[in-house]
Amino acid sequence: MSFKLILFDADDTLFDFTKAEEYALENAFKEFNLEYNKNNHLNKFRTINKTLWGDFEQGKVTIPELRVERFKRFFKELGMVLDYNKFNDSYTSFLIKGTFLINGAEELCNYLYGKYNLAIITNGAKDVQHYRFDSSPLKKYFSHIIVSDEAGYQKPNTGIFEYTFKRLCHSDKNSVLIVGDSLTADIQGGINCGIKTCWFNPQGIQNSTSLKPDYEIKSLSELMELL
Repeated sequence: MSFKLILFDADDTLFDFTKAEEYALENAFKEFNLEYNKNNHLNKFRTINKTLWGDFEQGKVTIPELRVERFKRFFKELGMVLDYNKFNDSYTSFLIKGTFLINGAEELCNYLYGKYNLAIITNGAKDVQHYRFDSSPLKKYFSHIIVSDEAGYQKPNTGIFEYTFKRLCHSDKNSVLIVGDSLTADIQGGINCGIKTCWFNPQGIQNSTSLKPDYEIKSLSELMELL
């Protein structure tokens, strides 16, 4: 395979967003002097948050709307009323510190560095994503980090890919591979854009969609073997 540019999704592909999310929610509860129950609170919040990020992919909500709406819905389910904007600020302040990595991420990036041009393409808020990226040991491996908040488009919209190619001065789509955990954002986006796709599927989830990634891996180390 003659790839020259590899685009990586950030959250739950290189960065352990699941762990960062848990860390942020628990510490925001503590900062507000609220009793935190992982079994009761974490799954509820994740379900709401995931739904709203799905809406964001489809252009139904903006990031500022998403940030507050998720806590409105979450605390409504808990029968609690508080300042959702302030709680979001607290949550975000802890989230940006969550630079936990997926197992094998640094080893993979070190292996690929110098062999390919590496860039991150991520849906999210620029303040959160840039801070986490700049604070992580992965920063030195990547030429660019492209955030939907700055691009004006989100995956799977082709606009964010065109923005990326322009920023990277890269025109040959045949030499591009995108690696990500989301079928609806990363794989759909890659297909929409006409580039090769690699689905990172560590849980071995059954693909019940009509989307067909070019490659599928269950661990990041498999990508080294693939390339």
